[in-house]
Amino acid sequence: MAALMLAAAGCQSSGTPAQSKSPVLVAYTGQASDYQINFNPFAPTAIGGTGTIFQTLFFYNTVRKDAPVPRLGKKFSWNPDGTKLSITLRDGVKWSDGQRFTAADVVFTLDMITKHKGMNNAGYAGHATAVDDTHVSIAFDKPSFVDGPSVLGKTYIVPQHKWKDLADPGVAVLKDPVGTGPYLLDDFKPQAYTLKANPSYWGGEPTVKRIRYPALSGNQSGATALKAGQIDWQTGPVPGVEDVAKNYPGYESVITPLNQIVLDTCSNADLGCKGPQTDPAVRRAIYHAIDRTQLNALAFEGTASEISPSLLLPNRDKALMSARLQNATAPMQPDVAEAQRTLESAGYAKGSDGIYAKDGKPLSLTVMTVSGWTDYITAVNTIGQQLKKAGIKLTPQQLSWNEFVDSRDRGSYQLIIDSLYQGPAPDPYYLYTYFLSTAQTAEVGAKPGSNFSRFSDPQVDKALDAIKHINPADTTARQPYLDTVQTRIEQAMPYIPVLTQGTINVVHDAKFTGWPTAADLYAFPAVWQSPDSAEVYLRLKPAGK
Repeated sequence: MAALMLAAAGCQSSGTPAQSKSPVLVAYTGQASDYQINFNPFAPTAIGGTGTIFQTLFFYNTVRKDAPVPRLGKKFSWNPDGTKLSITLRDGVKWSDGQRFTAADVVFTLDMITKHKGMNNAGYAGHATAVDDTHVSIAFDKPSFVDGPSVLGKTYIVPQHKWKDLADPGVAVLKDPVGTGPYLLDDFKPQAYTLKANPSYWGGEPTVKRIRYPALSGNQSGATALKAGQIDWQTGPVPGVEDVAKNYPGYESVITPLNQIVLDTCSNADLGCKGPQTDPAVRRAIYHAIDRTQLNALAFEGTASEISPSLLLPNRDKALMSARLQNATAPMQPDVAEAQRTLESAGYAKGSDGIYAKDGKPLSLTVMTVSGWTDYITAVNTIGQQLKKAGIKLTPQQLSWNEFVDSRDRGSYQLIIDSLYQGPAPDPYYLYTYFLSTAQTAEVGAKPGSNFSRFSDPQVDKALDAIKHINPADTTARQPYLDTVQTRIEQAMPYIPVLTQGTINVVHDAKFTGWPTAADLYAFPAVWQSPDSAEVYLRLKPAGK
């Protein structure tokens, strides 16, 4: 806490006189260990800068169906059959080193992600051309309407003159980022880093002049800082969130259900995964043995909600949910008998110690989580107690963030508690493509895209390819393929559904006003969500102005 106060004081005393008089916005992402510098927007170990330093062409709001907001792009259009996307760019934009931003930077960025598989988590397969300095044309071999939100709303444009010589841009460590966004890197220390307003930003210098991101020891330290009024925006578990006004005077909360909490499984033995979790029967048994009602109460303060084994959002995607599913939503109560029947049907037998075994090997698994993430730590400890009743041994293991990412990427894990993020638009196709497509995975030891489970299913791949080439407005044509994906993953369960996370955001308006509210979710209100957090910073104003 002393470090947090000193960090805030230090950043208030630096920079220009005008900026030094402005309040510093302190935002806590849940970082529970020292930062290791990397502002590469495509690297899995990036610590920030997406939306703030590097920008997309447009902003898409995933929590409501707003029209795309122009950023580096001004307007776009498709030809009638969805094989050509035309984009008009904003003129007069400069990179933060003073060089001009042009269509060549956009084409370079898109070409770069096609050359490096790990950077192309949406499966982009277009051919981009710079018509002139402010116009880009992207041709596709097949109708590709669904590529629009990914290309326009989730691809961070980088400067060709700075990136052209990077050997492996998907993992390169970027310490001195050059972007077009409203903020610049001001100061970096392992305990905290600061962004400062870009005085040359094409949209005008932001009114929030400095943003400080501290690294604390975990969620408990975050709650302590909230009690002391030293954090302006925090996303993550907050003890006593049911009555924020009483427990944290001056703060308000917004709880938004969007991302799904799951147990990632290294599921594919053919790609090198090892352990009992490679058996779909084990994964389904775990699914049935979880007491989600108890878990919600103990780990998530009742802020989570039901999850579907289809990985659709029960409220947002109800109309798309397949009638062929065995369960539209995962049971909130455990079914230990069903879990045991599933294991016994797969050849497992209970030992004298109460733990099932097969071929002489006990059904024992390790689940990884990040040190300091108290809600997930409580969750895996609770799940371990629940699974024991079904004859499954679960051992939690806490890692630093970088160790966690490395293990997940290399496939050197059995189970990981994590969350599945949504795509650039409110359409389940994107989540399916990110986490289920064979094109997004790799053998154990090699870096995948975002399909960390190493899941691969020809029927799912075929269905996703078909959906990709259908106009999203044609829901009737898409539904049979959505049915295929949903029923296949309910059986295979490469990501074991836990709960839909109620993302908790707590904000203080003593220094800044204009935060998203339940009545006005102009962006998904999470510190770590990008480019949404940048949209929030641009809307905020110092209190009293």
